Amino acid sequence: MTISPFQQRITTALDAVRQQRPLVHNITNKVVMNFTANGLLALGASPIMADAIEETVDVVNLASALVINIGTPSARTGMVMKCAVNHAHNTGKPWVLDPVGAAATRFRLDTARLMLEYRPNVVRANASEIQALYTGELGGKGVDSTETPEAVESLAMTAARDWQTTIAITGATDLITDGYKQVRLHNGHLMMASVTGTGCLATALTGAFLAVEGDGLTAVTTALSVLGIAGERAAAEVAGPGSLHGKLLDELYLLTPDILNQHLKLEEQ
Repeated sequence: MTISPFQQRITTALDAVRQQRPLVHNITNKVVMNFTANGLLALGASPIMADAIEETVDVVNLASALVINIGTPSARTGMVMKCAVNHAHNTGKPWVLDPVGAAATRFRLDTARLMLEYRPNVVRANASEIQALYTGELGGKGVDSTETPEAVESLAMTAARDWQTTIAITGATDLITDGYKQVRLHNGHLMMASVTGTGCLATALTGAFLAVEGDGLTAVTTALSVLGIAGERAAAEVAGPGSLHGKLLDELYLLTPDILNQHLKLEEQ
């Protein structure tokens, strides 16, 4: 089997997380906090779930990467997030933004667009969230997307170049771009959409890979590949989403570079 240089970087990033066990600072939503922490541990990273403003600077300094997820926003968490991303930006700490539900309400959209000003290395979201984030216009269906990644492809390419970031639009096919290169991923399973927090876990895993891989395109592609393949393997062995939740963590823990290369369905452009 021929492995491209980009695919080799993905494999290397997986090994690097297992070897370095980076500390990933998560300011995330209350619905998924336990699941994302366990997912990071299963992968081989070390999570810290800290959202007290009194220690924000200290924790950002300690961590190797920062993950911001606005899934359950409030005025208090908005201030903590702003403090964290400001310090990350000023110190060169890599960070990833997940603008959960940004297309649904003005408060969420304004919060997400404020975070955007501090230049995340990666933005991971569904198509409606990306459209809202970069146009300022509401839409979508709650936290679910009413658009496809292909529908906002041109917008994402332009926004990634303008904001000097990597944008990952997740859906049936994941579309990832840094404004110049595009990657499409076809891994994953429909059952994953019936487990809350799989998208949030993808963002948390992106933080882990950002900590060991300076290139945002490689980091988020690795995260989505790893999660998608783990989801496929888990879904093949369970009866439904209740069992999938635990089995997904098992498959993250058991994933090897050989399994990754064997199952990866990736297109580079």
